[in-house]
Amino acid sequence: MRASHSLTKQKYMRRAKFILLFIIISSMYIWAFAGIQYSGLLDSAWPVTKSIISGFVSPDLEYIYNREGEDLLRGLVETLAIAVVGIALSVVLAVPIGLWAARNLSSRYYLSSSGKVSLSFLRTLPDIVLALLFIKVVGPGAFAGMLALGIGAIGMLGKLYAEEVEGMDPGPVEAIIAVGGNKWQQLAFGVIPQVVPGFISATLYRFEINMRSATTLGVIGAGGIGTPLIFSIQSRNWERVGIILIGIVIVVLIVDLLSSYLRKKIV
Repeated sequence: MRASHSLTKQKYMRRAKFILLFIIISSMYIWAFAGIQYSGLLDSAWPVTKSIISGFVSPDLEYIYNREGEDLLRGLVETLAIAVVGIALSVVLAVPIGLWAARNLSSRYYLSSSGKVSLSFLRTLPDIVLALLFIKVVGPGAFAGMLALGIGAIGMLGKLYAEEVEGMDPGPVEAIIAVGGNKWQQLAFGVIPQVVPGFISATLYRFEINMRSATTLGVIGAGGIGTPLIFSIQSRNWERVGIILIGIVIVVLIVDLLSSYLRKKIV
């Protein structure tokens, strides 16, 4: 009887927790939607929508390549360069910070905690905010975009690197310690060989994010294909908008497919 009563009580407790969780989530959604002020569509909504669709159907193919000036290919190559240089800068800075933040590599808890706090701080800064700041420091252009993506990715990569180190097998490091190896030998022969595949996988994943971010940072003047995109939207040149968006989609898909393929091969 006691066992049956206990099971019934546990069943009611689980049901009560589920109902409470459902009420909390529903309340949050209702509160969020209640704060949205919807005043209906603009009178120009349908004509603009038709123009955008028309731009996709009949894109400006002449903009793909222009020997004398700005074109789609140059913009996409610059966007790709921003993403590549940005991820390179991130890796150089994130590896030492990630190792610093790993608890199993530190003899004192406060050392690794200070590293984690630093990474948390860096993750709070959105790429677009960093881009605005760097535009004020170095001026508009690809260099500001590269710095924004490079600094912005350190927090995420450093956290992933630290988690990779914390999840490694301690056996090789303990064996090196047993034969009298110093800290650098432990790191070079016990830690790095284990974590390199995970580091590369995390870096490729972040590179995919960088590629998407690089296409939008140009909207605020941080270089890349986003700059001609925002100019085309403002001038209502929908045919050019169409070809730019098609180009962005193709390049991002190619980068995603290559990155996924490489991650599967490595991991």
